[in-house]
Amino acid sequence: MLREDKAFKLIEIFITCDDFCNALTQWQTQKGSLPSTRQGELCDSEMMAITVFYHYSGYKCFQYYYQHCVQMQLKTDFPKLISYERFVARMPRLLPGLFVLLKWLCAQSQRTGFYIVDSKPLAVCDNHRIPSNKVFAGVAARGKSSMGWFYGFKAHLVINQYGQLVNFVLTPGNVADNNGSLLTELLADLKGQCFGDRGYLTKLFATFYEQGLQIVTKLRRRMKNVLMPLGDKLNLRRRGLIESVNDLLTSVFDAEHSRHRSAVNAQVNVLGGLIAYCFYDRKPSIVVPAEKRLYP
Repeated sequence: MLREDKAFKLIEIFITCDDFCNALTQWQTQKGSLPSTRQGELCDSEMMAITVFYHYSGYKCFQYYYQHCVQMQLKTDFPKLISYERFVARMPRLLPGLFVLLKWLCAQSQRTGFYIVDSKPLAVCDNHRIPSNKVFAGVAARGKSSMGWFYGFKAHLVINQYGQLVNFVLTPGNVADNNGSLLTELLADLKGQCFGDRGYLTKLFATFYEQGLQIVTKLRRRMKNVLMPLGDKLNLRRRGLIESVNDLLTSVFDAEHSRHRSAVNAQVNVLGGLIAYCFYDRKPSIVVPAEKRLYP
């Protein structure tokens, strides 16, 4: 049996997925693009709840989780369970719904005016196996992070001081953090201050400033020094908050591993981990002091 706290969290996840799928089904019915589902099988909301709860449950192997947790402990909650092989075969159909659901959850996060941006590398295999990896051929790419070279994707994340996920973009690993189109999508409609590392130095600074968003980063070597308010310097030191979020995504929510056999299911796995984090009650957070203007 599940612990009481996890049982309640499963109910919360399922209700959210079910309400979202009902709204999506109503929209698809109006557009005449409703997908067909065979009678007697799991509906999409049940599959989404099972997928997201896997990342929240702490299991590190989806097959073991499905066969020993879902099929044995959650049989009464999901009476129309299908086999593990059938479930994995149907997982690609969840990708659009999980993407829109995560965007909707991000839209519910507080717009506080204090944001931290960073990218998380998502390696799909060891560097020694890159030439022999065929699953992600033409999808993933080699990139470089502060930890070295990797092969896979990048999850570009924006959070507020409460650790809430404000926006995200998934790209191949070779997309630069300061890519113009990436930043335009990632920081759309945000106002206030956004703190990042040197990788987010961009020529679009003036454009975002006119939008009402100030991007604050450190300078690269040999760049001309500029005067910065002391409060901004102190807030730059608080960027470590997003590193705590990235660590949770790897160690707790299993958003990154190298056992994928499908590029689409790999993206489902990443989205499931990010959605599970949105339901996490103990998100890392910091206290941002009231801004004090040291300069006129």
